[in-house]
Amino acid sequence: MIVAFVIVMLIPVLFTSASFYVVSNTTVKNNVRESSVQIAKQAADSLSFILNAGSDVSDMIYSDLRIQRVVANDAVTNAELKEWRENEEYLKGVLNNIVYSSSFVNIVYVLKDVDRSWGSGTFSRIKLSRYNLELLDWAQEARKKEGGLVWLGLQEDAFSGGGDNAELVLPIVRVLKDFETMENIGYVLVNLNGRKIIDKIEQMKLGQTGRFFVVDQEGRIMIDADTTRINKRVDNADLLRNITANDFVEFEFMNGDVRYYGVKQRLSNGWLIVGTVPVHEITDKLDSLHRNILGSFAAFTLAGILIGLVIANRITRPIKQLTRQMKMAQQGDLSVRINVLSKDEFGLMSRQFNRMMADIERLMDQVKLEQKQKRDAEIRAVTHRINPHFLFNTLSNLRWLIKYNQSAKAYEGISALIRLLEANMGKKGNFITVEEELDIVEKYLAILELRYNRTFRLHTNVDPAAAEFVIPRMLIQPLVENSVFHGIVPKETDGEIHIDAAMQEDALIITVRDNGIGILPDKRVVEVSIKDAVLSGQSGIGLRHVYECINLYYGRGSDATLSSPGERGDHRAD
Repeated sequence: MIVAFVIVMLIPVLFTSASFYVVSNTTVKNNVRESSVQIAKQAADSLSFILNAGSDVSDMIYSDLRIQRVVANDAVTNAELKEWRENEEYLKGVLNNIVYSSSFVNIVYVLKDVDRSWGSGTFSRIKLSRYNLELLDWAQEARKKEGGLVWLGLQEDAFSGGGDNAELVLPIVRVLKDFETMENIGYVLVNLNGRKIIDKIEQMKLGQTGRFFVVDQEGRIMIDADTTRINKRVDNADLLRNITANDFVEFEFMNGDVRYYGVKQRLSNGWLIVGTVPVHEITDKLDSLHRNILGSFAAFTLAGILIGLVIANRITRPIKQLTRQMKMAQQGDLSVRINVLSKDEFGLMSRQFNRMMADIERLMDQVKLEQKQKRDAEIRAVTHRINPHFLFNTLSNLRWLIKYNQSAKAYEGISALIRLLEANMGKKGNFITVEEELDIVEKYLAILELRYNRTFRLHTNVDPAAAEFVIPRMLIQPLVENSVFHGIVPKETDGEIHIDAAMQEDALIITVRDNGIGILPDKRVVEVSIKDAVLSGQSGIGLRHVYECINLYYGRGSDATLSSPGERGDHRAD
């Protein structure tokens, strides 16, 4: 058996190792892919933040009406000279403040012609004079877009600096329009700091030699640390197809004999940031994983053999003992217990078994007790349905009514008694609806009126849902009887009885109120639990029946109380 146990232990070890290899292999690949996608998303978010900073600046200048007036007004009179100078200073101040407030905006231009152009920082009119703005490619494209943004690739700033010095920038161009006439009055050129953009890209790493670059919708490289590739189309056809022809975030392609892994994310201006890396650089961890799994399998195998030899005997002994005791319990001996004192799983199992058997034994005793109590309650309910003494008095009254020729009252009393007997001797079992119980109460009061020669007016207020609620038979009638005998009859007047029934969440609330004498002052209580009255022996069979029905059929959370607020008795069963 020990050999079999060791073999059984080795099978899950082998299966676990193989499963771990498959799962880990997949997990490592997924983690690498997720990490690469996350890096691409971070790079896209960083670049989009910079691009948005540039587009926001362009939007602000484009929508500034005062700047439009400065650019649109060429000729000024002497009277307008002061305002013209203020507007000129305003425009220059706006451009310089933009550069000072944004670390990503390198320089901003508002261009019209050589004499009527403005720029921040090191703007050079001399360099501007070398170009005919209207003939520049970006100017023609900006005019076609009618105020829309034109994004250009990384390039040197042609309009700033001294001599041949020029900074690397990413230009954003649009025409400037006069909102009153919607005519083109100039160009807004925002140059983002190209060096900071490249630094952002170079901070993102894929493997050891992987890199990121940015292309437009047609696959032209717009941003790359290798500036010689700017404005050139991606030269690898497989890579170009994966960039432009589908929306897949991840892809693989061949570059010569090397397989590459690629990721891409869209930027805020519609461009794509693309990251590529040789596949073998991001799967090196798998080789290490293979070695670790083989070593782990060998170690687990040896450990399994040793552990199996040690614990096999410890396992079989308590199992046999547990099996014997369980068979005895199966044969009906609920007093059986296991004497295993170890603190391992078998000790825990043995203690749980002992606890389970004790619970079963206790529950069996409890079920027997509850069944006996239910039978006793049902017997008392039968004896209480028509009190023999009440029936005797009623028949005696009927006899005298007949003797003195009061046939109408005698007929009425006999009819009510018959209806009550029919209701109480029905074949619906021990449960009826609230509506049916109230019908019995109504017939019961009719007999009481005849017996005491008084009027007992019944008022009911029952919710539709409460009317169909099923309750034990004779649950409300004892409360009404208690109201009549102990509340109204001693008062020697006609009686008012109110019965309310309503649903409150999942509970049924039944309230029986009367205008009787209430709880006598010498009782020194205005509210008492029916449960307390029953347990102390201060209640009759009717209230005992109510308490035991509620306790047996509804359990915890249910209660019944008697109270006497003011001059009125109030009986409430929850």
